[in-house]
Amino acid sequence: MSGLDPDLRRRRGPLRRATLLFLFVTVVLDILAIGIVIPVLPHLIERLAGGVAQAALWVGAFGSAFALAQFLASPVQGALGDRFGRRPVILLSNLGLGFDFLLMALAGSLPVLFLGRVLAGLTSASVSTAHAYIADIVPPERRAASYGLLGAAFGLGFVVGPALGGLLGGIELRLPFQVAAGLSLANFLYGLLILPESLPRSRRTPFRWRRAHPLASVRMLRGRPRVGRLATVLVLSQFAHYALPSVFVLYAAHRYGWGETRVGGVLALVGICNVLVQAVGVRRWVPRIGERRGLLLGLACGGLGFAWQGLAPDGATFLASIPLMALWGLVGPCAQSLMTREVDAGDQGKLQGAVTGLVALTGVFAPTLFTQVFAAALRGLGGGPWSGLPFLASAALLGLAWWIASAIPDRSGRQLQDQGRVQGGTGGATAEADTERLERATDPERA
Repeated sequence: MSGLDPDLRRRRGPLRRATLLFLFVTVVLDILAIGIVIPVLPHLIERLAGGVAQAALWVGAFGSAFALAQFLASPVQGALGDRFGRRPVILLSNLGLGFDFLLMALAGSLPVLFLGRVLAGLTSASVSTAHAYIADIVPPERRAASYGLLGAAFGLGFVVGPALGGLLGGIELRLPFQVAAGLSLANFLYGLLILPESLPRSRRTPFRWRRAHPLASVRMLRGRPRVGRLATVLVLSQFAHYALPSVFVLYAAHRYGWGETRVGGVLALVGICNVLVQAVGVRRWVPRIGERRGLLLGLACGGLGFAWQGLAPDGATFLASIPLMALWGLVGPCAQSLMTREVDAGDQGKLQGAVTGLVALTGVFAPTLFTQVFAAALRGLGGGPWSGLPFLASAALLGLAWWIASAIPDRSGRQLQDQGRVQGGTGGATAEADTERLERATDPERA
């Protein structure tokens, strides 16, 4: 990172820690956009649709539209961040998300509610810009830990979101949307006060629509084979993940007789284990074993965990798989960190936008695929042990992802040599030196 924003030099206080905290809260709120409505949105749709049959059709449309909106918006937000800086994109996303929730809270008809959900998908795409911000301010060797922090925000959002939505929805069906609107707007005001710009004007790149649309972002990945393979690994990993939200509730009830309370507790346990791995495990383990090995370990544990869950004959055996499955959380931070090493600073937003968009696209197709596989296992194969077929399919997807990741060359040796030359004084303005200047500029104790 060469050069620092002059405004950043003038800011006082430990802004780097405050900035990471703000990004953490931003991602949590973005995931709340998904999680908080899980227990209440179907009921609100049913109320506006006038019946269960009509509501069922709308619920599927809402889910696909949200994922499609994220797919379309993520590359655009990433390119806008490369052109105008990360700060305005993140702040406007927070502001827009707050107004979207407010619109849904006041919606008196299905089309208005649907519009609010689409806008929420568009504005919650700021996750890609948050990842690019991390690449701006954190040196390569420490990015995995920072991405792990954002991964923990994902887990926390999915733990808190449904629980908070169910609690507030029990008081009044529209209350979760009102609370989410208030939180997003409050986070916008907080960021307006403390969030510095991370991308200097000298490193910004022009915005071009032909490079910002989703197909152009895919071409960008295709032009960088190593990045394209890592992106493919993330897409396969996310696709496999959809087996859990798509069929877990039905699978647990059918095979183990679990009701809503037990399922909620299991999901909370899964979220807690994931948060621990992302927030603590990544920071402690990845520096020791390396990002590539961490990626392969996470994929292997995820695949074995899915196979375990798909074959588990009883609930206790299923629960025993959760700690192993949690190590799958190493995949995202390690893959993200490896990809950022391959792209110039001015293209980090485009990279993150492309990856986030492709990952979001899995949400359009994966839920339908897994529910169809589950239905086929029940109808055509008689259920029983075969009802775990969706989880076995996810295990196969992660096995394919592991094979792709294992073929990616390991550059850690060369990177360590480069870092050694820099530390020996032969390097110029490196990312680590710039980060040192950033921390001195934002922390008076080190100045």
